[in-house]
Amino acid sequence: MFTKRDRNEIRRIRHERVRKKISGTPEMPRLCVYRSLNHIYTQVIDDTVGKTLVSCSTLDPQIKGQLADLDKKGASKLVGKVVAERAIAAGIKQVVFDRGGYVYTGRVAEVAAGAREAGLDF
Repeated sequence: MFTKRDRNEIRRIRHERVRKKISGTPEMPRLCVYRSLNHIYTQVIDDTVGKTLVSCSTLDPQIKGQLADLDKKGASKLVGKVVAERAIAAGIKQVVFDRGGYVYTGRVAEVAAGAREAGLDF
């Protein structure tokens, strides 16, 4: 009898396959996205030393007050803008986008659009 794999397990397998090709360097770190049911989390990571340089999520106190009138896609775009502003303040201009095994639509695409609007290149 066949058993169906869990959706998150399939996503993790897809993410591992993508991560074989994508890696963050000090000149061009990786912008990683994690999406849960209610929140979205982003990190800018330097994989050579395994260190998170900048992070942002919908749980951030700076952002939490602005989320009342936004839907999930609007909140994702705001998180993308804030993480890009923090990255630029830290001296990061260009990143590699890691969609985390998710399909590049909806909230994941909104994070990328928000980061591009704020001036981050990828």
